[in-house]
Amino acid sequence: MSDSKRMLIEVTGTDRVDFLQGLVTNDLEKLSDGLVYAALLTPQGKFQVDFFLVPWGEAILIDVAAAYGEALMRRLTFYKLRADVKLAELDADVTRGVGDIPKGAFIDPRHEAMGWRGYGAGFAFEAQTDVDWDAIRVAHCIPEIGVELIPDDSFILEVGFERLQGVDFRKGCYVGQEVTARMKHKTELRKGLTLVDVKGEAPVGTPIDAHGKAAGTLYTQSKGRAIAYLRFDRGSEGMSAGDARVDYLRD
Repeated sequence: MSDSKRMLIEVTGTDRVDFLQGLVTNDLEKLSDGLVYAALLTPQGKFQVDFFLVPWGEAILIDVAAAYGEALMRRLTFYKLRADVKLAELDADVTRGVGDIPKGAFIDPRHEAMGWRGYGAGFAFEAQTDVDWDAIRVAHCIPEIGVELIPDDSFILEVGFERLQGVDFRKGCYVGQEVTARMKHKTELRKGLTLVDVKGEAPVGTPIDAHGKAAGTLYTQSKGRAIAYLRFDRGSEGMSAGDARVDYLRD
């Protein structure tokens, strides 16, 4: 299916690789293998926006949720200073699907179940229109910006970026790197995104109550499972979120 909810930013100029390398959470050297999933953080290590980096000839494309594209463009322009970098919106289709990967398309690096992504004309006929993307996301605990990924609030390690191939701990400095590295090496995560069983339904964002104590928040739901942001020490069976019963699925 062609995804009209995405925006493409074309990054050109001789400094494009070094410019992005010093900003984003992942290593641009991985572009030689295909798509790179990454995020831009605040200096305090808070999530701002996630995106795919796409090898595109003498340019790099940024595939970002359209609702956050203009803000990302402004932020990148702020960091650009005197670097030989040009940023421009590219008018091209973004298509995604599952199954056989069309020639010229890229595997989604977050999880094989998320299928492939194609850029430009020629992919629409390969895409399926009946894919339940929320069901796939829930089955594999894959967050989405504006739902489970909350700008200026989420920490990427709590929302699964390491598991989703969205952060590199060997690449060197980037904005927010010190906080992220400290969370990785010096602390044990006490809360984060996880899967829960859910009986009934509750609106996305409903608080989870664990026998009278605040335990987290319920997000996307599908087929009796849900993505939840949970305090692990309070996760248990028989929690509630509105009228829904929530049971923590421990590893």
